[in-house]
Amino acid sequence: MSSYAPAVPPTVSPEPPAALTYVRDVAAVAGAEIRKLRHDPLELLTRAVQPILWLVVFGQVMARLRGVPTGGLPYLDFMAPGILAQSVLFIAIFYGIATIWDRDLGILQKLLVSPAARSALALGKALSSGVRALSQVVIVYLVAVLMHIHVHFQLANIAGVLALVVMGSALFSMFSVVIACIVRTRERFMGIGQILTMPLFFASNAIYPLSLMPAWLRALAAINPLSYQVDGLRTLMVVGGTSAFGLGMDFAVSLVGIAVFVALAAKLYPRMAA
Repeated sequence: MSSYAPAVPPTVSPEPPAALTYVRDVAAVAGAEIRKLRHDPLELLTRAVQPILWLVVFGQVMARLRGVPTGGLPYLDFMAPGILAQSVLFIAIFYGIATIWDRDLGILQKLLVSPAARSALALGKALSSGVRALSQVVIVYLVAVLMHIHVHFQLANIAGVLALVVMGSALFSMFSVVIACIVRTRERFMGIGQILTMPLFFASNAIYPLSLMPAWLRALAAINPLSYQVDGLRTLMVVGGTSAFGLGMDFAVSLVGIAVFVALAAKLYPRMAA
């Protein structure tokens, strides 16, 4: 009489939690974008030109003016955080053109048919932009030391600067992607990107204090996310720097801005691929 052994059902691996899957998708997209730097390391060197020119040339000239109310800071100390924020802005604002290239090469269509959430795709790209922007911190700090700018080197201050730079780049890169999803062509995007960068920069407290602005420009600066980036960086980066808005507000504006533009980018992605 033969013995009968019941069939053992196959073991089914439990599905990972949705939150863990989301984090993995974000990390995968960010990692793929960051790895592109290996194919163009020269990009990191070319990024150094702009902040060096602003600090060494423009900063040296403006430092000779004694009438700029900088709150007791030497003008170069006052300006250095603004140039860091500016260089991050100028790089991130053209991030949307990479989305247009991805669309033209068919990469975006492949991403959209993946099971990853659209917001995970957008957040991954935002995070990669933030990580790539960290090179600007190294550049500006090196120039600042060579020019005898009084910067903080405490670990907490540097961590705060890095966090603000990542968030600022993520915010403006997603703003750029939203614009790219709307205009959908490289030519239109380049024109709009150039139009936006200078008003954002000059309608901020990057190179002059809010107190020097006329009332209408001060009102624009109050709703400009770059003003809060500069304010936070000035407080954390330079010795004697103070916040006009409060560090909590500086970080909050960045976080809210990222959430808004990531949501918009996630909604507009399918339109971009159509």
